[in-house]
Amino acid sequence: MTQLRKKTEEIRQFIVTNVEKYPKDIASLTAKQFDITRQAVNKHIQSLVKEKALLVTGSTQSRHYSLQPLERWENFYPLDKSLEEHIVWQNDIFPKLGQLPENVMDIWHYGFTEMLNNAIDHSSGKRVEIFLEKTASAIEIIVCDDGEGIFKKIQREMELVDERHAVLELAKGKLTTDPDNHTGEGIFFSSRMFDNFSIFSGNVNFSHEYDKTEDWILERKEPQSGTAVFMKLNNNVQRTMKEIFDAYSDEDYSFSKTVVPVRLAQYGHEKLISRSQAKRLLARIDRFKIVFFDFEGVETIGQAFADEIFRVFSKQHPDVELRYVNVCKEVEQMISRAGFKRETL
Repeated sequence: MTQLRKKTEEIRQFIVTNVEKYPKDIASLTAKQFDITRQAVNKHIQSLVKEKALLVTGSTQSRHYSLQPLERWENFYPLDKSLEEHIVWQNDIFPKLGQLPENVMDIWHYGFTEMLNNAIDHSSGKRVEIFLEKTASAIEIIVCDDGEGIFKKIQREMELVDERHAVLELAKGKLTTDPDNHTGEGIFFSSRMFDNFSIFSGNVNFSHEYDKTEDWILERKEPQSGTAVFMKLNNNVQRTMKEIFDAYSDEDYSFSKTVVPVRLAQYGHEKLISRSQAKRLLARIDRFKIVFFDFEGVETIGQAFADEIFRVFSKQHPDVELRYVNVCKEVEQMISRAGFKRETL
């Protein structure tokens, strides 16, 4: 009986996890995955519909399924000194998340309170809106303020060229405009804990997906005022906060490692050729002991760009260990020309 119950849970979890991607073919996909009949799958689907975990629309020939929101909530809060992130978590967010594994709840506690605290302490806005939606598969939370905008503020206070440079600095970690009160770790670690993490502000969007190595900068046609942070996490994810922290920590548990997404240094269709572009990429990385340059999506680099990073900087900062990952043949050849010995993950 226990094995039967476990099998039922596996099948239904597979359905709710994949139904958004395969709304019309989820029955045949599940039947193939578990080697069972379509009729057996349909019984599980009907049970999920009855439990209001799934929503069914369309006739028999065009029927498709989607996740039914189990919880949908939003609220506004004034961004004044009376607003405290742990109170909002305790009174409004935590009760709506329901029964979740401890590791999942821990990630939500960390990520939500960090992002709301950023809005309170840094946005200079007047109010913040929080939106939450829970399905049988995952939870999404959006924290949106009406302040200056995170990228514009970083650009202004660090005197950067534009907002895209601010995104690059944010992706490295250890970036804060208030070093006396903040470590600059919240966004970095939150972006790596969630399945999907995005920041929408000003002219650009920053996005990171857990199962993909690269970060993304997307330019917006219409600038967005304020800052909106989007977080999504599967309800049954296995990873823990400790695993994420450990991946970027040394034996003293300090934030000593980072991954620099090299493609974020590319603006538009430009190629990474010059020393000035390399220096843009190298800013502040001397704060880390180990730096991984992730070349995912980078097809070519110039000799001067490679030389500035892998010879000049490496020679000037022998205490910083440089490594590179996800390189194509052409990029690796250019790095080798700089006399750099390959170090990978």
